[in-house]
Amino acid sequence: MPTLLLQCVAPLQSWDTQSRFGVRATGREPSKSGVVGLLCAALGRPRTEPVDDLATLRMGVRVDKEGQILRDWHTAGKGGYLKASGSVERKNLITSTRYYLSDAAFLVGLESDDLPLLKQLHAALSNPHWMLFLGRKACPPSLPPYLADGLKEESGLLNVLAAYPWLGRNQKQYDSLIQVRVVLEDDAGSQVFHDHPISFEKGNRQFAPRRASTTFIEKPPFHQVPGTSEVPGTLSKEEN
Repeated sequence: MPTLLLQCVAPLQSWDTQSRFGVRATGREPSKSGVVGLLCAALGRPRTEPVDDLATLRMGVRVDKEGQILRDWHTAGKGGYLKASGSVERKNLITSTRYYLSDAAFLVGLESDDLPLLKQLHAALSNPHWMLFLGRKACPPSLPPYLADGLKEESGLLNVLAAYPWLGRNQKQYDSLIQVRVVLEDDAGSQVFHDHPISFEKGNRQFAPRRASTTFIEKPPFHQVPGTSEVPGTLSKEEN
């Protein structure tokens, strides 16, 4: 089946699937709910619209750079904020602990037999309707998620993920790689993520469990563009 590839590369990413209140965690790779949310933003699809068509896409994630967990002690409400009682709180700030992935890079594959839908998503990523972010609004991508050569009609999600060039630019870092981790959506998988989106509607957000499996593959090819020191998905000196 055809596959759409996109990249998630940024100084900070955060893919929370279950946290509430004062502690906001992050997964070690993009969540399906987060990726579907990114696609909705690219399409300009409001939260009130269904996401069934996007949720049926089979997702795989290749972890090109694992990233480091970063902890942020966050405060909000300086100057006062409205409480549920209707009064205004001016003395105590709202505090929370938030976790991020620092310096991570992921290649995300979305497999479907609906080629027109994948073409629509590919076009939307090239010219997104709304701003895109990687998990949280505070995490804009440092490189566009859109990959010009990201629409693949070959079969096999894992094969497509394995064949695409590594997203990094550091030759020494690439040489030190032996394998990369891949997380594939798999109905028989042993891992369970509560991130299959049903509704993003405010006040009625719903998610279902999703099974996945993890495997390790040989490091992908390092493809250097002739005449440059860059790789696909990055900006050339002329574009900067």
